[in-house]
Amino acid sequence: MASRKETIARRASRVRRQLKKVANGRPRLSVHRSSKNIYAQVIDDTAGRTLAAASSLDGSLKSSLKTGADRAAAEAVGKLIAERATKAGVKEVVFDRGAFIFHGRVKALADGAREGGLSF
Repeated sequence: MASRKETIARRASRVRRQLKKVANGRPRLSVHRSSKNIYAQVIDDTAGRTLAAASSLDGSLKSSLKTGADRAAAEAVGKLIAERATKAGVKEVVFDRGAFIFHGRVKALADGAREGGLSF
C-alpha cells in the first residue's frame, strides 16, 4: 500500500502532467498551502526559474493579516502574486493547484489573482 506522501506526490504529478499538455508556453502559477500559511509562485518551466513569488509570510502582508491560514490571507496573497507577476511581464498563466482540491483557500487565492489582473 502506498504511503500518504507517495499518494500526494502522485496526485500532484498527475495535475502537472495535464497542465503541461495545455500550457502552450504559459508560465505556471503554483500554489502550496500549509496549516499555517499559503504560498504562490509563478514558474517558467521552459527556463526553469521562478518569475514571481508571494506568501502570507511577506512583511507587507503579515502585519495586516489576522492569520496566514484563512481565506482572507489567501485572497491577499493572490492579489500580491498578480501584482508581482504583471510587474515581471506575465499576464496569462496556467493554475497549478498541486495535490490540493480547488476549494477554500486555494480557490480564494485563484480569485484574488484573477482580481489582480492575471488570466487563467
